[in-house]
This record gives sequence, structure tokens and C-alpha cells, in this order.
Amino acid sequence: MLKKFKVWYKNVFGTHREIIREETLGVKNHQVEVKGATYFVAKALFTDIPEMIEIERAVYAGKAPWDSTAFANELRRERDRLYLVVRKNDQLLAFIGCTFDDRTQDAHITNIAVLPDFQGKGLGRFLLNIMIDKAQQLNYKTVSLEVRISNQQAQHLYHHLNFHQTGIKRGYYFGDHEDAVDMVLTLDKPLATTENLEEQ
Repeated sequence: MLKKFKVWYKNVFGTHREIIREETLGVKNHQVEVKGATYFVAKALFTDIPEMIEIERAVYAGKAPWDSTAFANELRRERDRLYLVVRKNDQLLAFIGCTFDDRTQDAHITNIAVLPDFQGKGLGRFLLNIMIDKAQQLNYKTVSLEVRISNQQAQHLYHHLNFHQTGIKRGYYFGDHEDAVDMVLTLDKPLATTENLEEQ
């Protein structure tokens, strides 16, 4: 009954744009198949944060760029943030975060990390494609991100998805002050993404 009331209220008082945005950023827990393997995809919860930090430590040589407070602040902002996790056999294998800015019409990838043992299995590409699809559904102009200048593997993936370099942020990363490469994907035409959230 409450759900029906919320739908009625939004239809009467909410703007069309708000409704589309909420539907686009709403993700139901579901199974997907990526490169022949089955995984479970869900919106990130506060209880996922310790495992997300452990993935960061595994990826970034024992250091976690974000702490639990930073992740918690992001997860609270459901209106303009979307964080997804990928699990298999109840183990968190990968996650992605994105902020959706209606003002700039840009979807900015804030975090993406895949456990080293599961890299090269298509999970990073799968998660990026989800966010690209979401940005297209919102009629955004761009998807942007930063990547460590030393991370050639990730840059290769981003180039393959048609991101291009737009600049360098000197000393961007906390701790080691490594430079970051700014990359942008221009969404001037629909992209052919092979895997999306509607699978299964």
C-alpha cells in the first residue's frame, strides 16, 4: 500500500525528470553472466564497506585510498550516487562507484576495483558498461574518470571503451602523490554494450 502511495505521489507531485532518474539509478539484486561465469550484482550496502576497503588494499599494495567514513558518506547520497558490488559464493570480488551530475550532465566514476585474482575476467568492463548505460538513459553528455598514470592495464580498457585522455592531474593521489590521467567518454551516440543490468 505504501509503495502504491509513493508511486501515486511521485506521479502527481514529482517531476518527470526525477522519476526517470530514480528509476535509472534503482538497481535490483540479480544474477548476471559475464564471460560464462555467474555472479551476483547488487547495490552496495554499508555492511559491504569493510570488504570494499579490503579490495582496495589488495589492488593498491596494502593501502586503501578511501576509508570507511568516505565510503559511508558516498552511500548515503542515494540521489546522485550509485555504488554496485559483484559477488560470487558470497565473496565480494569487485565494486564500482559513480556520481551523476545533472548540472554538468556528466557521470563521474569515483571508484572501480576488482580483486587481483579476478582481473581479466570481464568484471571491470561489465561494471563500466552499466554506468555508461545509466548515463545514456539520463541523456548525459559524458562519462569521466581519473586513472593512475602507471595503471596501463586500466587505461587500455578505458581506451577500448572509447575514453580519451583530456589532461593530467599532477600529484593527484593521496600518499604517493602519483599523477592521474583524466579520461572522458563522449556520449554523442548510443554505444553497443553487450552486457547490461537487464540480464537475467
